[in-house]
Amino acid sequence: MIRTLLLGPLDYVGRHATKFLFGGVLVGLALPPLAALLRPGLVVFLLLPLTMALMRLDWSAFHAYARRPLLVLPMVVFLLLACPLLVFATLEPLGLPRPLMEAIVLMAAAPPITGTVAISLILGLDAALAVIVMVIATALVPFTLPPLALMLLNIEIQMSLAEFMGRLALMVGVAFGGALLVRWRISNETLRANSRLIDGCSVMALVLFAIAIMDGVAAKLMAQPGYVILATVSAFIANLLLQALGYVVGRHIFRLDQPAALTLGILTGNCNMGLVMVSLADRAVFDMVVFFAMGQLPMYMLPGLLQPIYRKLAARPARS
Repeated sequence: MIRTLLLGPLDYVGRHATKFLFGGVLVGLALPPLAALLRPGLVVFLLLPLTMALMRLDWSAFHAYARRPLLVLPMVVFLLLACPLLVFATLEPLGLPRPLMEAIVLMAAAPPITGTVAISLILGLDAALAVIVMVIATALVPFTLPPLALMLLNIEIQMSLAEFMGRLALMVGVAFGGALLVRWRISNETLRANSRLIDGCSVMALVLFAIAIMDGVAAKLMAQPGYVILATVSAFIANLLLQALGYVVGRHIFRLDQPAALTLGILTGNCNMGLVMVSLADRAVFDMVVFFAMGQLPMYMLPGLLQPIYRKLAARPARS
C-alpha cells in the first residue's frame, strides 16, 4: 500500500527530472532560508543519487569495452588529465577572476556525472561507453584531481594534498561501497522491479542538493550580480565547449563513430562538480562555490534543449 502511494509521485518526479532539478535551483535562489536549512545535508544529497546510479547500472555493458582497454583508458586520461590542462592553458591569459578560473579548471578535472548514462540512453547514443568511462573516471578521480589541482595547476584551496585526496576518496568509496553492498544483498530482479521507485528517490535527493547548493548564492546575486551572471554564462560556455572538444577528439583522435563521439562529448562537458565541492567542504572560497552552483544549470537544461541536434548528428554519417 505504502509502495503504491509513493510510486506515483516518485515516478512522476523521475520522468520530469530536469524540470524538477531546474526548479530546485530556482527554489534555492528564491528561498534562502530553505537553502541554508538543507545545506548541512549536501553530502548525503550528493552521495545518495551517486550510490543509487551505481547500484542501478547495467554492469553487463562493461563487457563490450572491457576487451578494448587501449581505447577506454586513453579516454579516461583525456577526461581527467588532458581536459583540465587544456582548460587551464586556455583560461590563464584571459584575465578571469582567479576563483572563477580555478573553479572551471576543477570542473574540467572532475569525472562525468552519472546522469550521462541516462542522457546517452535517451538520445540513442553509446550508453555502454558512457557506463564504463564514467565508472572508471569516478573511481580514479581521487588520485588525479587533487595533485593536478594543488601541484600541477597551483590552485590554492587551503588544504593539503593528502587531505584533499582522502576526502575525495572517501566520497567515491562510500558510493561504490554502498552500491556493491546493495547489489550483494539484493537481487537484480528486485532492483529492476523497483527501478522507478529508486530513480524517483534519486531525483528527489538531487532536487534537495540543487536547493542546498544555492545557500548564499541569492545574497551574492544581490551584492555582486555581475559576478554571478559571469559565473552562469561561463558555466554554459564551458559545458558547450568541452562537449565540442570531446566530440572532436572522439572523432579525429580516437576514431569513434558518430554516436560514440557524441557520447564522449557529453561525458566531457557534464562534470560532477558537486563531488568536488562537497570534498572541498568549507575550504573553497565562496566565489568558486557560486560557479559550482550555477554550473548545475547547463547540465539540467542543455540535454533537453540540444536533443534534436544530438539526434540529427548521431544519425548523420560523419566523414572520417
